[in-house]
This record gives sequence, C-alpha cells and structure tokens, in this order.
Amino acid sequence: MADFSIGELAKRTLTKVETIRYYERIGLLPEPARTEGNYRSYDRAQLGRLSFIRRARDLGFSIDQVRELLDLADQRDRSCEAVDVIARQHLAEVERKIADLTALRVELSDVLGGCQRGTVADCRIIETLAPAPA
Repeated sequence: MADFSIGELAKRTLTKVETIRYYERIGLLPEPARTEGNYRSYDRAQLGRLSFIRRARDLGFSIDQVRELLDLADQRDRSCEAVDVIARQHLAEVERKIADLTALRVELSDVLGGCQRGTVADCRIIETLAPAPA
C-alpha cells in the first residue's frame, strides 16, 4: 500500500519534486504506483530509498556511486568490501578537493595581501588575473 504523494515524499526527504522525478527517470528510484487519478503514490520503502539517495548525495557521492551503493545495499548477505572501496575512493577525491581548495585559499590570500588599495591600473588582483603579454 502506498502512503505518500510526491509532494509529501519531497517534504519528508527535503528533495525537490523535479529531483525525485529525475531519480525515477534514471532508475535510482523505481517507478511508483499510481492512484486512480494517475498521481504518483509512494510507500515507506521508496521513502527509505530516497532518504538513502539524498544522504549519499549530501555526502558528495556521484550518481554512479549512489547507484552502486544501492545495488550493494540490496544484497544484504554480501561482504561490505565493495562498499568500503567506493567510500575510500570517494574520501580520496574529497581529500584531493580539500588540498586544491587549500592551495586556492593560499594563492588568493597572497594576492589580497599584496593589495595596495590604489587604482585599478595598479591593482595586483587584476594583474594576477590578466593573461601574460605575448
């Protein structure tokens, strides 16, 4: 028995209706049952699945990674080694992004530190962003 309209599902999971429809189109969420009026109707299992998807996306997992994690979650007797591999790969990517952002922060801080607050013609920030003369 279905319990929720798409609007209720969206509200309970803090997910936009269009995002829910997108997840259905790409197969992350199964097509829901339909009411006699042809409205989507979701049950608690779909609520749980969407909550899983939402949390994984909030943690930065890609759609493909979420798809893999969902497939693994459906195989409850399987070793969790494959889940661990996906999570470790994602962590490595997060750490790479943090390193990139840290380097960016240092560079921007250096550029801002050299700002003399004079005219734009003498602005170190503009000078740094401008292409080198050929």
